[in-house]
Amino acid sequence: MSELLKNIDARTKLAGTNKLEILLFSLGTDLRSGRNESFGINVFKVREVMRAPEITRAPEMPSAVEGMVSLRGVLVPVVDIAKYAGIETGKKPEILIVTEYNGHTQGFLVEAVDIILRLDWSAMKVPPEMLTAKMGGLVTAVTELADGRLVMLLDVEKILSETSRFDDSHLFVGIEPLEARRSIFFVDDSSVARHQIETTLKAMNIDYMSAVNGKQAWEELLALANRAESMHTPLKELVQLVLTDVEMPEMDGYLLTKKIKSDPRFAGIPVIMHSSLSGTSNQQLGQSVGVDEYVSKFEPHKLAATLRRLLA
Repeated sequence: MSELLKNIDARTKLAGTNKLEILLFSLGTDLRSGRNESFGINVFKVREVMRAPEITRAPEMPSAVEGMVSLRGVLVPVVDIAKYAGIETGKKPEILIVTEYNGHTQGFLVEAVDIILRLDWSAMKVPPEMLTAKMGGLVTAVTELADGRLVMLLDVEKILSETSRFDDSHLFVGIEPLEARRSIFFVDDSSVARHQIETTLKAMNIDYMSAVNGKQAWEELLALANRAESMHTPLKELVQLVLTDVEMPEMDGYLLTKKIKSDPRFAGIPVIMHSSLSGTSNQQLGQSVGVDEYVSKFEPHKLAATLRRLLA
């Protein structure tokens, strides 16, 4: 299974092309519906795929958390994705996808992994409301493959937020407001991430506009630029900074940044890339398309300090 993740360096060339690679996997056949859904996770979030080792159950864990495994001396929490999603298969999942998120490692139990697919973010659509309601917000994007299968991209932020029972309120304590009023535009497809960003901005007394994917963000930013032109005023007077996620349906953060930096009307407006893809290679990808700063999710004080410096 390690063969699936070889040649990761070749994938660094995807930045700015609006393409991604996802690891396709299944959770098993749902005994109630008879369906076997296909899911995907961004390859950049995956460290390795293996047969699940022995899992040690720990007390007072959410039901979907099976326990902990020891990987090279490090204890890693393991989440049963089928159980989390409410899918009953009657089988014990045996494959572990080891992922890295915000510098932390965790494992996802699945029934089977399939292949790595290279797709265009424009083919990844915002899930319809009916699917969002059915999956409890678990899915951030969907696409249909050539063979007719529907593939759903997982909202990793939401899964980890809800399975860790992590109270993050203390992370925002001590964030001071800016002296001068500022306005920024931010974009993120995860409801959990949007809530965290809004909490930080409110603490800093920063006005904001937002979007849920890169395509929507670019359309709204263009409208804002056209409005500034009609008012004969610099765009920077309407918005002083753009904060963008990387993984988003329809248009990713790399292409959005590339478009912003290619439009002279946005000159002097910094772009911060804010992502759970916290590896060095991802930061280098951001720099390659002109991003001004890269802040890993989710460190509110580090984000606040970066905002304060760029908005000064």
